[in-house]
Amino acid sequence: MKLKNIISILGIGLMMMWPISCSKTKSYSELLLDEEHAVNWYLAQNEVEVRLPEDSVFKTGEDAPFYKMDGQGNVYMRVINPGDKNYRAKSGDRVYFKYMRQNISDLKAGLITKDDWIGNAENMATSPTFFILDETNLTSSTKYGTGIQLPMKWLGYYSEVELVIKSIEGWTDQADVIPVVYRVRYFPAEY
Repeated sequence: MKLKNIISILGIGLMMMWPISCSKTKSYSELLLDEEHAVNWYLAQNEVEVRLPEDSVFKTGEDAPFYKMDGQGNVYMRVINPGDKNYRAKSGDRVYFKYMRQNISDLKAGLITKDDWIGNAENMATSPTFFILDETNLTSSTKYGTGIQLPMKWLGYYSEVELVIKSIEGWTDQADVIPVVYRVRYFPAEY
C-alpha cells in the first residue's frame, strides 16, 4: 500500500512539474519579439534611412546609413562600396559572394564582440558561395536566404555591403529565430 501511495505522489509531482519545465522554452512569438529587440538595438547604434534614394544613388562608406530595403523591415543595407554600376547582375545570373556574419542576439547579449565574425570571406582556401539572382526554387539560391540577394537589384558586381537580415529572410536551414548582420562582397561568374 505504501508503494502505491509513493508512486501516486511521484506521478502527481511529475505532472505538476511538467508545465513549469515547458514554460522555460520560448514561444515563436516571443522569439520574434526578441529578434525585433536585437535588431532595433543594433540599428539604434547607426543611422537608418527608412526610404530608398529615389535616384538609386546610395550614400556609401563605413559610416553610411543603413537603408530599409523592404516594407516589413526584414532587411537593412549599408553600402560600403557600390561596385561597378556598368556591370550589373540580371535575373537568372549566377552571383558569387564572400561573406562574414555575426549573430546580433549574441552580440547584444555580450556573448561575442564586434570583432567576432565567421564566414568564408577571410579564408582564400574556402570557395565562394553563389546564388542565381531571383531564383527561389533552387536550394543553392535560398540557402543563405533571399535577403542576401537584395543588394544586387541596386548595385553592381564587386560591391560590398553590410546587411542586417531577420530570420524570415535568412538561412533556410536556420532552426531558430536569429537575426544576423552580414558583411558581403559580390562577384560575377568567371567563365
